[in-house]
Amino acid sequence: MTTVSAALLVFAALVAPGDPGGLTPWALARIPVEGLLAAALVLVLPSRPSRLLAALFGAALGVVTVMKIVDLGFTSVLDRPFDPLWDWRLFGDGFGFVSSTSGQAAAIGCVVAAVLLAAAVPVLLALSTLRLSRVVARHRTPAVRALAVLTPVWVVCALLGAQLAPGLPVAGASAAGAAYGDAMRLRANLLDQREFAHDLATDAFRDTPRDQLLTALRGKDVVISFVESYGRDAIQNPMFAPGVGAVLDDGDRRLAAAGFGSRSAYLTSPTFGGASWLAHSTLLSGLWIDNQERYRELESSDRLTLTRAFREASWRTVGVMPGVTTDWPEAAFYGYDRLYDSRNLGYRGPKFSWATMPDQYTLTAFDRLEREVPARPPLMAEIPLVSSHAPWSPLPRPVDWADVGDGSVFNSMSAPGDLPQAILTRDPAVVRAGYRDSVEYSLSTLISYLETRGGDDLVFVFLGDHQPSPIVTGPNASRDVPITIVTKDRAVLDRISSWGWHDGLKPGADAPVWRMDAFRDRFLTAFGPRTEPLRASADH
Repeated sequence: MTTVSAALLVFAALVAPGDPGGLTPWALARIPVEGLLAAALVLVLPSRPSRLLAALFGAALGVVTVMKIVDLGFTSVLDRPFDPLWDWRLFGDGFGFVSSTSGQAAAIGCVVAAVLLAAAVPVLLALSTLRLSRVVARHRTPAVRALAVLTPVWVVCALLGAQLAPGLPVAGASAAGAAYGDAMRLRANLLDQREFAHDLATDAFRDTPRDQLLTALRGKDVVISFVESYGRDAIQNPMFAPGVGAVLDDGDRRLAAAGFGSRSAYLTSPTFGGASWLAHSTLLSGLWIDNQERYRELESSDRLTLTRAFREASWRTVGVMPGVTTDWPEAAFYGYDRLYDSRNLGYRGPKFSWATMPDQYTLTAFDRLEREVPARPPLMAEIPLVSSHAPWSPLPRPVDWADVGDGSVFNSMSAPGDLPQAILTRDPAVVRAGYRDSVEYSLSTLISYLETRGGDDLVFVFLGDHQPSPIVTGPNASRDVPITIVTKDRAVLDRISSWGWHDGLKPGADAPVWRMDAFRDRFLTAFGPRTEPLRASADH
């Protein structure tokens, strides 16, 4: 029984895919080439070297298997495999997410389980391959016959490309392929560092005199607001489009009646399902920030961000960050005159899962703390709206804007112990419904804010930071997010007429799509007196 268990464990490790799409019974109907090679070496080597080789092979296979498990998790949430060089920080963010949605005990339990698993798998596989090597050595003749049959079958299947299911060839090399993929990602990351150093040193607006920055927006309050998880699927996927589209269509009518005009298109985000800060830094810096090393290098530089450009042009710049719960040293890079986070926004209501406060309170606090200050300069603000952040439930209910106060009005909406399960353990249909409802809430709140509190001198840019996780979108979803500019000043919209963006809050399926890093240069060009050549690679 022990030998059978060892064989099953090793076989499962050899054929297990690193992609959730490959988790089917057909994955077990493959011939792993690594197993054939290991068995052949055990047969030809002397006893002691063969046992040593078997133990090392098992330990290495264990490490590869752990990496496959991590890849499965990352692909399920972020739609990409784990980056072994830069993604270690994300485990800390994952701990914070589980802690905020399911409690600290659950988060600590996940950490303990992960550490034990990472340690146990290589040990168990090393012991299993060592045991199997002894079995093969004792039964040389049957082992040789099995190899004589399976090896030609593997070669023929490899030459023919035989598959029992798409992406699952009979001639398997899953473990070797996973190890090779990790090695190639490491190499690509090292090369990427050199490329990014060049991009970071190249900035067409670095030396622009401050009196030539954003001249067409002088006297305007400008807000850039990220709506969490607001992706193309929200307005095009049939599961969400009817409800979200109705909110946007109603918003078009209401805002037009209030004197607003709007234009919309799409930006391609550098991230998917999470890591919002990569999207924020990409939009504001005009550089493609798709991994942690690029983020770290950017924030230790003097790159001109949109926020800093507004400050140099005499705007008061503020960050309203309800999702920030601890000190954030990187804030200095962006050039805020004042940073508000969850600790100093004055909120006295309950959390709603990950969201520290409802979007309605965030916008109310921004008005109270900044827009309603007498004799103030024009404002530029970055405001992430976090009510549509995963896991998308529970949600607050809208209240009259005059009743928001310090947020205690929301106390009756979230009972103690109402924390949801993590999204990967809930019924996908429930998760999708929660996602749809949360996006509708965030957009409805934003539209109501503009309608009732917008004002004549407000230019409001809102966009998604990334698509939601694949549990919501399904596989192979785009990385596009909607972006919209809303204002009462038609001259502002005339400035971007050449962009070809669609009228209204909802971009059509054929609306222009730019990479998110193209926005900074196009925005500074459109609203300044100078014309800079745009990068051809920015569009796709």
